[in-house]
Amino acid sequence: MRPKQRNRLILAIVIVLFVGVSAALALTALNKNINLFYSPTMIVNGEAPQDRMFRAGGMVSEGSVQRDPDSLQISFKLNDEANEITVKYTGILPDLFREGQGIIVQGKLGPDHTVMATEVLAKHDENYMPPEVEHALQTAKEMGVASAEKE
Repeated sequence: MRPKQRNRLILAIVIVLFVGVSAALALTALNKNINLFYSPTMIVNGEAPQDRMFRAGGMVSEGSVQRDPDSLQISFKLNDEANEITVKYTGILPDLFREGQGIIVQGKLGPDHTVMATEVLAKHDENYMPPEVEHALQTAKEMGVASAEKE
């Protein structure tokens, strides 16, 4: 092999290694920062990750909002008309947050399937429903109809 060919081969190998390492690092970073959506039914069924951030959405159950008078801690129930989960949040809720409304929370799964939320997002008008929440509610309705037909 001539020196010129050997130098080109070494350069090609270095470029391929550099591109491979760069792609691996980028994919690792993206994988760690992805936030998947889970409905209350999926969380109850154990599909949500235990150690990663994720998003959950549904409707705030009527009469479930409990506020701690001495702090900013708030607890409420989130449902998809099939199952219900408890969400705990410390902070100021959005102005549009209210019972019977569709919301999305971001957080981690705590003990006994409680979502420890770090962020609460409320819809911006009375006609808007987050797409993930709308899909989760539709899926829960379809599962309820299917189970009722089996009985």
